[in-house]
Amino acid sequence: MNDSTTRALRLGTRRSKLAMAQSGQVAEAVRELTGRPVELVEITTYGDTSREHLAQIGGSGVFVSALRDALLAGEIDFAVHSLKDLPTTQPETLTLAAIPVREDPRDALIARDGLTFEQLTADEDRVARIGTGSPRRMAQLNAWARSLGRRVETVPIRGNIDTRIGFVEKGELDAVVLAAAGLTRIGRIDEATQLLSPDVILPAPGQGALAIECAAVNVDLIARLAELDDPDTRAAVTAERSLLAALEAGCSAPVGALADLQADEQAVTELHLRGVVGTTDGSTLVQLSTTGHVPASPDDVSTPLNMGHELAAEMLAKGAAGLMGERAL
Repeated sequence: MNDSTTRALRLGTRRSKLAMAQSGQVAEAVRELTGRPVELVEITTYGDTSREHLAQIGGSGVFVSALRDALLAGEIDFAVHSLKDLPTTQPETLTLAAIPVREDPRDALIARDGLTFEQLTADEDRVARIGTGSPRRMAQLNAWARSLGRRVETVPIRGNIDTRIGFVEKGELDAVVLAAAGLTRIGRIDEATQLLSPDVILPAPGQGALAIECAAVNVDLIARLAELDDPDTRAAVTAERSLLAALEAGCSAPVGALADLQADEQAVTELHLRGVVGTTDGSTLVQLSTTGHVPASPDDVSTPLNMGHELAAEMLAKGAAGLMGERAL
């Protein structure tokens, strides 16, 4: 055996507890797949060090550029990203070798006293303060409260999962909203007081999915890692990210999207894509959906790509462009 097949594979990851947890899970899968040791290489990104809110620093790419630089420099062999952090344009020098089976894509509420959103907003004498760093969540939380004849105060926050939950534990906020997938991966999903239905809160495009990325020249490793790819997840997130790209919005824009795979008794047959764009105060939402056929093969991305583009065109025709602060009008 030569050194190239026995040396440890270097997996680049952000340093946060969540990133380390999800990278550790991928590392174990790669060890089982290849029989080679995998070592985690911790890399600090601009998104980790900046204290500004994500909407201010651009959101798109702030957590991935340092990892991608390390890939291209040969300092790591592959990187694991939260797919929702990836810009929608894929560089030719890098390849998404695998998108594994997706975790729960929904958002989760962690509220004081074990309350649900409906219970939080039921008190007419108290406006619930809900923390989130996401304009997408702000738009939909405010719209949901309006639909109940109530209002909430959405408070911009940053920090890791522990920090965010701490705002509730210390009584500084009534609730925070986080991705259910992240809570699951660090073993804290039981602390969620409510999993938020996509019927009221659509997640970020790609939420709950991971992306395993390699330098495009590393064809042998790409071929091995491709065995971790889940075609259904890839089709769904391709449709969601196609919508985001066609709206010309970055991942900090107030855009939600979710593609569901619809199955009959025999097989998965249809892809149902929903999208939403809204003003952060929740006063205006553009929310539409479309349905298409599931791709016949994993290599066929034309259907989910077209679904995203077509739904975006419909949303723009309904006025979505004017609701996104990040879009160049």
